[in-house]
Amino acid sequence: MPASAERYSDVIATQMTKLFRPPFYCTVEQWIQTPKGMRCISWSAKSVVDNGNTVLSIVATGRDITVQKHELKVIKKKDEELMLVVESGKQMYYSHTPDHVVTYVSPRIRSLLGCKPHVGKRLWTDFLTDNPMNAVGLERTIRAITSGKREPPYRLEMKTCDGHIIRFEVNEIPVVKNKKTVAIAGSMVDVTEKIQVEEGLAEAEYLIKDFSGSKNRTGWPTRISSPRAKGPLDYFRDLFSRKDEENGDE
Repeated sequence: MPASAERYSDVIATQMTKLFRPPFYCTVEQWIQTPKGMRCISWSAKSVVDNGNTVLSIVATGRDITVQKHELKVIKKKDEELMLVVESGKQMYYSHTPDHVVTYVSPRIRSLLGCKPHVGKRLWTDFLTDNPMNAVGLERTIRAITSGKREPPYRLEMKTCDGHIIRFEVNEIPVVKNKKTVAIAGSMVDVTEKIQVEEGLAEAEYLIKDFSGSKNRTGWPTRISSPRAKGPLDYFRDLFSRKDEENGDE
């Protein structure tokens, strides 16, 4: 629906200037008030010119596309609703060609990586760091492209445009047509904090096991090496257990 008569008059006038220079053809859409309400008319106009490209006359035809415009509006609304549902989850979606050129990327991925609006397509590999885990992920992607079969999930480490490090867990599947992989589609989840916790627990487990052999602090090695302690969190629970303190006081 037109926002104002002036706006559409300007659009039509701009398009119609094409009738007086190559290609001497233009199409415009115009909303018109009719007894049945607003109708959208698509006009196609072509200039009849002489050998010197002087316009002799203009031939135009119009057709009512109101129904199509309303259908497109409904489709657009449904697409927006679907995207809202998709983008509200943890997963962020993307697709790229077999040559690794990004064809679609979730707005949230663009935001996390610090991509500027209207930046052209680029290789997703441009964002990878030199972390060895990326070599494993890239190898799985290449195998999926070559074989046309899904590979197990993997993790990637990427560097944002402003230098921050983000780690993702990736699930992807090759899109195969006529027995040939034409694209890779996948989802990513930001697991940066999760990996930091995993690394912290692994380091804590190493330090606690190393400390558990020390005889410098009476009582602590016994707690740390308790049969109940099966991981770092269990070690800490045993270490600071009020129940053990109460038993010790007795």
